[in-house]
Amino acid sequence: MNKNTLDNVFKNLENDFDIEVPNEGHEKRFLSKLNDSKSLTKYSETKTNFWKPFLGIAASIALILSIFIVTQQENNTGDLASVSPKMAETQDFFTLTINEELNKLNGASTPEVKNLVDDALLQIKKLENDYNLLKTDLIASGEDDRVIYAMISNFQNRIDILQNTLEQIEKIKELKKSSNLAASETVI
Repeated sequence: MNKNTLDNVFKNLENDFDIEVPNEGHEKRFLSKLNDSKSLTKYSETKTNFWKPFLGIAASIALILSIFIVTQQENNTGDLASVSPKMAETQDFFTLTINEELNKLNGASTPEVKNLVDDALLQIKKLENDYNLLKTDLIASGEDDRVIYAMISNFQNRIDILQNTLEQIEKIKELKKSSNLAASETVI
């Protein structure tokens, strides 16, 4: 737009501008309303600031209590790890070994041995349920040696099941390989 066009626009709108003068005392009313809203804002800010330290303290106490409760529950789990540091190492060893064997079993699973794998996993699940019962017995018995030996035996039984299943899977694979080899020799 050039200057002449802009001047023409303002000349055309000259009578359309709002040139009304506000009522008397308008400025005073406006300033009093503005001051009232500022005082309300200050009041609400001081009210909020008054409670902030107490909310922080309450949150800190709640956090400390929750950490304490969780720590107490962990100490009363009834695992071998709660008996002694040596038993904690034993439990870690068995848990790691079982997880490794389960990974091997899942890796070796094929449609031909699916029933065998499912049966082994079912037996492992039953032993895990038995172990959970032994954990409650350990707490109730006050860490009786017989319960500790039963827990260790439970871990060993799980490992044995997994290793025996893996051995059976290997035998099935060898039989399949030898039958495929014999079938291919008769074709030739």
